[in-house]
Amino acid sequence: MFDMFYEMHRGSWAILIVLFLITYFTKSQKISLMLQRLFYLIMIVSGVGMLVTLNFPLQYVLKGVLAIVLIGVMEMLVARKRKGSPMPMMWIVLIILLAIILMMGYGVISF
Repeated sequence: MFDMFYEMHRGSWAILIVLFLITYFTKSQKISLMLQRLFYLIMIVSGVGMLVTLNFPLQYVLKGVLAIVLIGVMEMLVARKRKGSPMPMMWIVLIILLAIILMMGYGVISF
């Protein structure tokens, strides 16, 4: 069961990053934004499924909270781009959060 959630989670993260970049850098954002939000849901459901099978270890709960913050940053970047007021500082936050989340997920950062 864990392997199924793990593969869903890992794949949804990869697709989510690609969809975010497509959504941000194209003018027609409707379909890609809807797909991006669908993969948010897949990522969250698979992440919660992994948390349940692992009995909620603190490190992965923290990773989940950071991932939800990352989703918020992605949404804010897309919304600001639509309004015509991009926020360069949010890109730095996005890259730092993404790096921390990936390092926690692959066991580079552990406590």
